[in-house]
Amino acid sequence: MSVGVTLPLGDLPLHRHRAAVVELADLGVRHLWAGEANGLDAIVPLAAAAAWEPRMHVGTSILPAFTRGPGVLATTAAALAELAPGRTAIGIGASSPIVVRDWNAVEHTQPYQRTADTVTFLRSALRGERVSASYDTFDVTGFRLDRPPAVPPSILVAALRPRMLSLAARCADGAITTWVAPSHTAQVSGELRSSAPAGAAPRLVVWVTVAPDTDPELVRHRARPLIASYLNVPAYAAFHRWLGNDELLEPVWREWAAGRRREALAAVSDDLVDQLIIHGSADHCMEQIDAHLEAGATDVALTVQPGTDDPMAALRRLADVFDR
Repeated sequence: MSVGVTLPLGDLPLHRHRAAVVELADLGVRHLWAGEANGLDAIVPLAAAAAWEPRMHVGTSILPAFTRGPGVLATTAAALAELAPGRTAIGIGASSPIVVRDWNAVEHTQPYQRTADTVTFLRSALRGERVSASYDTFDVTGFRLDRPPAVPPSILVAALRPRMLSLAARCADGAITTWVAPSHTAQVSGELRSSAPAGAAPRLVVWVTVAPDTDPELVRHRARPLIASYLNVPAYAAFHRWLGNDELLEPVWREWAAGRRREALAAVSDDLVDQLIIHGSADHCMEQIDAHLEAGATDVALTVQPGTDDPMAALRRLADVFDR
């Protein structure tokens, strides 16, 4: 089991990350993760970190299945796997209409099937096979990597509910999930493993936000806009209905749907924040991280809460959870 860290670290410029990455490795961190939406892309920070620090494993969490063509996605995965052989995971997911359609001018249609087709294609392409196939959501004719990686990366699927968790268990090496409490991790883990072939042990990466030794009211103030905006995305709202969080979220959804954003933020209760954001003393934070691992996560990817003045200082407080 592993506790890793997501990049970038707060507002620290990427050209100043090298010292931080080396220090994280010295603290015992062995896995770095990065996603992409409208900040930095996922690949450049991970490629830099893999080159700076050979002790690090790197993984995308996630790359949208829509915003790179299948061939470009394969070459991207191959390059990262060549840079960090045996230390690379590629997380693929459906993303959302905002990221895919509104920001990248690509139609967000058949998200489940597009993710499934992408995983199937990448499995073949990263083995160095020539791919000519008609998938449900795209066709590929005569694609073959010139430099297939000596060690293909593991492939993970961003998964929130049973259908995508089943895909992750059956067709990939595991799943990545987020915005969960430890009790939710147990539910996700149970669903993932119930879909896995006999003898398989799919990986489950849980992305969580952490704020050690921080004033609880400040944590909650910073968390409310993030929680309200994320959990009003239809996929995340459906996820939390499946998790049984309707009662806590119904007031937030109602106000948001009515266009009353200020009221929606106010409706994000302390209980909801405390479920989804790990905060408090370093010991309490480490207990909560361990609770995710005990609930079935194989990996916990920590993101220091946005707005934290010194993300590295926060992570140093958690050193004991890394170095074991």
